[in-house]
Amino acid sequence: MTDIRVIQIKGPFEITLDWLMTNHMMLDETQELATAIIVALGTDRLASPDDILPDPDSEDRRGWWGDLDAEAIWGGWPIGTRCWLLERSKITGPEAFEGSTVARAEFYVREALRPFVDKRIASHVDVEAIRVGRDRIDVRVAIFRGPLPAIELRFQQLWLDQQSQAQIEHVVG
Repeated sequence: MTDIRVIQIKGPFEITLDWLMTNHMMLDETQELATAIIVALGTDRLASPDDILPDPDSEDRRGWWGDLDAEAIWGGWPIGTRCWLLERSKITGPEAFEGSTVARAEFYVREALRPFVDKRIASHVDVEAIRVGRDRIDVRVAIFRGPLPAIELRFQQLWLDQQSQAQIEHVVG
């Protein structure tokens, strides 16, 4: 599963991802599982037709054009997470119309990582979403290859005046 290594670059107003180069100006191919997880959690998955979009004036369901026939063409799966649907959401409990925001964040992350277990890239995935403040939910992810975790990530979704930022932090690798 050789792949290029993606790193996170924190700017003053945004977080971007870029390819890491070695000292010999070659693409770094280490930590391919971390790269695949970062891509799965750092990109927008196509919204389901029945999903409520964050912007009521938009019909943009996002997603990636390469997912269109991914299964038929190369045995792939839809890439990304639907966490972007929470962009303008208030953090609500289970009594809300759409249900608990924390539970939805955890579900969307599990959905994005399910193919790693289905395709036997990982033996199992642990996901835990926790509300850590008035305007923040953290999602901790541990990817296992066998009995020990191969990688652990923390995904933070921040709600600040209808703006959202996503941060993926590589904790253990």
